[in-house]
Amino acid sequence: MLSSLRARTALAAALAMAAVLATGGLWLYTLMRGNLLDNTTGRTELAARKVAAQIDTRTLPPGGRLPAPESGVDLVLVRDARGRTVASTAAGGEPRDLPRLDGLRPGPGQDSRSAVREPAHPGAQRRVVVAVTAPGPPGAHDPGAPHTVYAMTALGDVDDATRAVAVGLLAGAPPMTVFAAALAWWATGHALRPVTAIRSGLAAVTASELGRRVPDPGGADEIARLARTVNDTLDRLERSDARQRQFTADASHELRNPLAAVRSRLEVALAMERPDRASVAAALADTDRLQRIAADLLLLARLDGGPAPRPEPVDLALVAAEDAARRPAPRVPLRVQAPAPVPAYGDPARLERALANLVDNALRYARGGVVVRAAAREGWAVLEVADDGPGIPEADRDRVFERFVRLDADRGRAGGGTGLGLAISREIARSHGGDVRALGTPGGGARLELRIPDGTLSRASTS
Repeated sequence: MLSSLRARTALAAALAMAAVLATGGLWLYTLMRGNLLDNTTGRTELAARKVAAQIDTRTLPPGGRLPAPESGVDLVLVRDARGRTVASTAAGGEPRDLPRLDGLRPGPGQDSRSAVREPAHPGAQRRVVVAVTAPGPPGAHDPGAPHTVYAMTALGDVDDATRAVAVGLLAGAPPMTVFAAALAWWATGHALRPVTAIRSGLAAVTASELGRRVPDPGGADEIARLARTVNDTLDRLERSDARQRQFTADASHELRNPLAAVRSRLEVALAMERPDRASVAAALADTDRLQRIAADLLLLARLDGGPAPRPEPVDLALVAAEDAARRPAPRVPLRVQAPAPVPAYGDPARLERALANLVDNALRYARGGVVVRAAAREGWAVLEVADDGPGIPEADRDRVFERFVRLDADRGRAGGGTGLGLAISREIARSHGGDVRALGTPGGGARLELRIPDGTLSRASTS
């Protein structure tokens, strides 16, 4: 079994060379033999026509003895209409190895005919025979009856030449086939040498050595592009691992403080003869915060590696109105501006969670009020949440969506935030083919915009 790519390539090259040699050799053999036979037939016909011209001009030598033919023609003889030989170039009459000439006379409307005849006796050579008609010579028994001139040439030279070509092709085919296989073996090994280096380099990459990269052979061929793709994949894997490690460290840090607070409050309560209700209530509040952090971490894990959202028609204007209705007494006034439906295509529950996180963030920092706008813009369904708080510095407008990032950490913890709300909103939007971005406002404050493809575009892309 040929499991090696080099072996399979060498075998394919050998088979291809064998097929080319067989086809080309057969074509060359056929073409060469045809040309040699045509040349021999032409020379033989010329000799026959010369004798026919002598008969026509009444210059045939007396006694029926014809001069020896030229150009390698072996024999020329003349027969009358009854099949009797009246002239010949052979001394002493017809040769013993003369092939059968019956049925070789030209037909009606023809003045010549040629054929290859087998010898009459074993051991003799085959001959090409050309028959040419001519009028009867003077003094013939029937001067008006046509005579037939037969010219014959042995095919020994033709057979020898074609046999030499066939032997040469058969003898040269095996070495050329072996050479093609060896060349393919060497070329494949040379071409796959970078692949071996890439495989070795990739095998050396471990969880503790994600910084290793495979060698880049350079150039613009497929192997070079493969090496660059592998290195790009390793870059993404390293960044993802670093992000995961940072996320784990941040999560451990965020969970450690509430756990320590709960532990200390419970220890104080147990040490008291009569537990302080305030201490128990504070411990319960810290427990609630731990639950929110755990729920957010679980949601982020599902967004990172979970299935794609189940798309269905959804109206973002209705999502904004329902979110406002679930907040009967917000800290500052909350207004919704959605004059018309905003159709989209996505998971309603996840989109509701994304908007709720944006609104929670705005309510946490707003001074006088929060405005939620829903609109359709240039193929996008947009939810915009604006507040009149301190705003987000331009340098932090992308960093604010990272996990556990708080521009004002103390204020965020005091307000009950987990540091994961904006990150969750962005992940939900990106899972729908959109994004969330932070924008500035001329009068101050923050403006967060969630956009996903509108209902028409999304439905077309999923169909």
